Amino acid sequence: MMFGIGLLVLGAILLLVVAPIWIVAHYLSRWRAARGLSREDERRMAEMWEAARRMEERVTTLERILDAEAPGWRARREA
Repeated sequence: MMFGIGLLVLGAILLLVVAPIWIVAHYLSRWRAARGLSREDERRMAEMWEAARRMEERVTTLERILDAEAPGWRARREA
């Protein structure tokens, strides 16, 4: 009889205290692991960064050419 009550109390403690803490800790660790970028994401980000840098250089070059060839182009564009 006493053994059955002890098992019931132990089971209740496990279900009400240990299990929720265990579940929360499990999903927190999964969330932290998924929070960072994967190698593939880092590679893609580096490629996009490089493409944006090259595009910025091209725009700067085009603006320099337009400044030399058509000095008033900026004023015409804004009007």
